[in-house]
Amino acid sequence: MKALLGLLRKEAYHILRDRRTLAVITLLPVVQVVIFGYAIRTDVDHVRLAIVDQSPDAATLELRSRFGANDTFRVMATLSASRDLEPLFRQERVQGAVLFEPGFADKLGRGIPTNILIITDATEPNTGSIVQAYVRQVIQTYESERGARPGAVSLVPSVRMRFNPTRESSNLFVPGLMAFVLTIISSLMTAITLTREKETGTMETLLVSPLRRWQIIVGKVAPYLAIGFISVLGVIVEARLVFKVPLRGSVVLLLAEGLLFILVSLSLGILISARTSSQRVAMMGALIGTMLPTMLLSGFIFPLESMPWPLQAISVVVPARWFVLVARSVMLKGVGLAYLWQPTLVLLVMALVLLTASTRAFHERLDQ
Repeated sequence: MKALLGLLRKEAYHILRDRRTLAVITLLPVVQVVIFGYAIRTDVDHVRLAIVDQSPDAATLELRSRFGANDTFRVMATLSASRDLEPLFRQERVQGAVLFEPGFADKLGRGIPTNILIITDATEPNTGSIVQAYVRQVIQTYESERGARPGAVSLVPSVRMRFNPTRESSNLFVPGLMAFVLTIISSLMTAITLTREKETGTMETLLVSPLRRWQIIVGKVAPYLAIGFISVLGVIVEARLVFKVPLRGSVVLLLAEGLLFILVSLSLGILISARTSSQRVAMMGALIGTMLPTMLLSGFIFPLESMPWPLQAISVVVPARWFVLVARSVMLKGVGLAYLWQPTLVLLVMALVLLTASTRAFHERLDQ
């Protein structure tokens, strides 16, 4: 028993001395529960809605006020022509639209079936269906309060799904999987590989070689940049041939955005490896810093609008959020850089900041 107690004491001291691993082990479950608990939601809140009312009257104004007073919706724009909807959908400023036909109140007053067109963005099929159901519920409530006779036809909602009319789930997940796969190749593998070289002592061999420090960094990173680019090509080909995901935009733009995202992920991997001393800690750091945010806070699976505002604020600094937006917009909506300049600029700034920080951190590690 004395030997066993001595071993237990030794293991306890070992764990307490390794403070980084202890912090990861104790804090990771708490962080996971909080993030998963708030991020994994299928409901949709604060639906961004546009209203097209070509000839406003008492009936359309009343229905418009119901959408505006409902906490579920945020009326982003009220338009007089349907042609103005296109840029709003392509810029993702709205998730749905309600279009009233001319003479709405007059037809209702005479008992003539009156059409209401509901348009939803089906880039996220589940979100599009939920938005459609929410709009239908407001219309049905309005109709019942008007005292419509049971079985009488007065309001006839019709639905149009944009960008993904068949509501294929692969059109939602495959562009997001590009970000997930590239994160594994770029961040996780880079962090583990560089940390392994420090553990095995091969990094010291490179330091005494004629190579300069920037050459060492470029030599370590360039192969992963090439592998990531090949992976982007492979995922695009697989998406088209296997999953039949449309590619309506520019392939060159998508490849360029993929390279930019790989550069950001590689910089994160270098930064993690420079701040850690073992593969185990590097793997945990990459898991917490890149993999979990990519899965939960990028809009890859769960809509960001359903999350509380602190998680939405954190998602702004998650690179995968912006790449998922770009990939879906290029593949499903066919938009170009004129609509995607903002997420592209965010990724570019992230790349510059992280490259600077990771290079300095790596130099500091080499100086030690």
